[in-house]
Amino acid sequence: MTGSRQLLPVIQSLESQLHSPAIRNNVKAVDELLHVDFEEIGRSGQCYNRQQTVAALERESSQVSILAEEFKLSIISHGTVLLTYRSFQRDADGGISRHALRSSLWLLSDNRWQIRFHQATPMEDFR
Repeated sequence: MTGSRQLLPVIQSLESQLHSPAIRNNVKAVDELLHVDFEEIGRSGQCYNRQQTVAALERESSQVSILAEEFKLSIISHGTVLLTYRSFQRDADGGISRHALRSSLWLLSDNRWQIRFHQATPMEDFR
């Protein structure tokens, strides 16, 4: 398996796709990125399964920009990596809100990376 330095841009790009409104509203694209057993603990503390997440993203009407920084990748085992980063949202007026510390577990399955688990934890404004 490739080292974390080589994998970071690959996994970061996949994760960032899930921040894009064009991808978030595209059921087929989200379906390809989410593992069949995907689970999430949202920023609110609420738990979501794959079906709930796909449905919520499809209904989402917000065009708020989700921005992320300070990506770090750890290799857990062959075909399993943990991505951590900080995120925030920027509204149409340029206001910044909803700061979070995020972690995502990505699995290599059938020669493609899919997100298996995601958690967002609210944090103090860092901008």
